[in-house]
Amino acid sequence: MFKSGFISIIGRPNVGKSTLLNKLLGQKVAITSDKAQTTRTKIHGVLTGNEYQIVFIDTPGIHKPKHKLGEAMVKAARSSTIDVDAIIFITDISEPIGRGDSFILEGLQNRETPVILVANKIDKISEDLAKARIEELRSMYKFSDIIAISALEGVNTTGLVTLLNDYLQEGPQYYPAGMITDQPERVLLQEMIREKILQLTREEVPHGVAVEVFQMEVGKNGILDVSANIYVERDSHKGIIIGKQGKLLKEIGKRARIEIEDFFNNKVFLQVWVKVKKNWRDLPGAINEFGLNDKDQ
Repeated sequence: MFKSGFISIIGRPNVGKSTLLNKLLGQKVAITSDKAQTTRTKIHGVLTGNEYQIVFIDTPGIHKPKHKLGEAMVKAARSSTIDVDAIIFITDISEPIGRGDSFILEGLQNRETPVILVANKIDKISEDLAKARIEELRSMYKFSDIIAISALEGVNTTGLVTLLNDYLQEGPQYYPAGMITDQPERVLLQEMIREKILQLTREEVPHGVAVEVFQMEVGKNGILDVSANIYVERDSHKGIIIGKQGKLLKEIGKRARIEIEDFFNNKVFLQVWVKVKKNWRDLPGAINEFGLNDKDQ
């Protein structure tokens, strides 16, 4: 009997949702960084075994939005919990239970969909303190199951997959066995570039950055030719990303090119430019332009 189903991954920003998805799939499909709200849209990741297929839905962290982009992100996260077989509520158990966790759990009340508590970053906390915080969460919500893991270290992630199999139903294989995501290649490229910006820039820049790949084609020499614009909201941010004598932009391009080459197993020629689009996070047209408005929301 072949089993399949959809599992949504939700939680507050920066608790390890994308790190978990990448670890479960064994390949990177969602960018990660130490910046909150790194993930902006719903990402489908596909894990196929001999007798099962799990379609994971990674979501932006649920937070109080401050602009139209934030509203679109929260809407994407909330819509991901509809018509799924189970919901993974992931929390950073190494930190005290906060208002963000409470806010999400309140929104899940009266749901018939099973909710599984995944206590992440178990490697960063003592066992006794982890147990105490898990008990605190249990007092806030009636979880269908509870499991402690470390997504980064891969601790008990296999056990999580085994647990999730119990929530699958007999059903079809939705995606080919070798497919791990339904993200378009152009979107994957944009996210790879944005990840390098997140890793290399200061705190005030990342949330106001968007990337648009406007050219992607293989030339006669077999090299993948990629051209992209990096959009920022302020002139000062443009200067930060370019850096002194263009050094930071060159480093962003270098790191992105290496990762794109590794992903596609192909030589890449990458060109990037930085442009200012003031307050784009509050412009619905710009949100659509950058592919951040999920049509399924």
